[in-house]
Amino acid sequence: MARADLDKQPADVRRMFDTVARRYDLTNDLMTAGIQRTWRRSMVRAVDPQRGELVLDLAAGTGCSSEPFAAHGARAVACDFSVGMLQQGRKDRPDVPFVAGDGTRLPFLDDTFDAVTISYGLRNFVDPSAGLREMRRVTRPGGRLVVCEFSRPTNPLVRTAYLDGFMRGLPRIAAVTASAADAYGYLAESIRAWPDQEGLARLMSQAGWQEPQWRNLTGGVVALHRATA
Repeated sequence: MARADLDKQPADVRRMFDTVARRYDLTNDLMTAGIQRTWRRSMVRAVDPQRGELVLDLAAGTGCSSEPFAAHGARAVACDFSVGMLQQGRKDRPDVPFVAGDGTRLPFLDDTFDAVTISYGLRNFVDPSAGLREMRRVTRPGGRLVVCEFSRPTNPLVRTAYLDGFMRGLPRIAAVTASAADAYGYLAESIRAWPDQEGLARLMSQAGWQEPQWRNLTGGVVALHRATA
């Protein structure tokens, strides 16, 4: 895939997610053999939502990642820039409040949320650093941020097989279930180009987040980064 495919304008990326919205949850579940459900539970535990807290779930898509917070007594707001994802989410999860918003210019006041979380979406921001600063702005002092994102497997052999094998074949795998398999070519390349665990922690620090730490899941295929405001 050409580098130009990574330089898609926001409107192009938005249309891409609009296109895949209808079968997005199913495709992700099949491509990860259900492991993403374990990753989601780990993400919720890292957020540690408390009763009565307000949680912002960014790049929430259809709200699949937002639903679990209610079980802990927290209130979650699902925010995404894809109208197609929001429309599908409102059909699938009518009890979840959905808000359209650009992650680099969030439509919320300062110090609004007790916690902010984003799963597999930060790498799609046109400016991830600006997004991290916006997350810091809308988080109350002492609040926390949890980023769940694809990362770098710690085992060199697994890393090579994952990045050069599975990621390159992802569009063909997605073609079985996805409504726009070419979109997954972009997603695969964005994963390959994304910073490793230490690099993301550094971006978080530069954006004003305190003491970022990370935990590898599935050998570093995914990493959970956590920091406080």
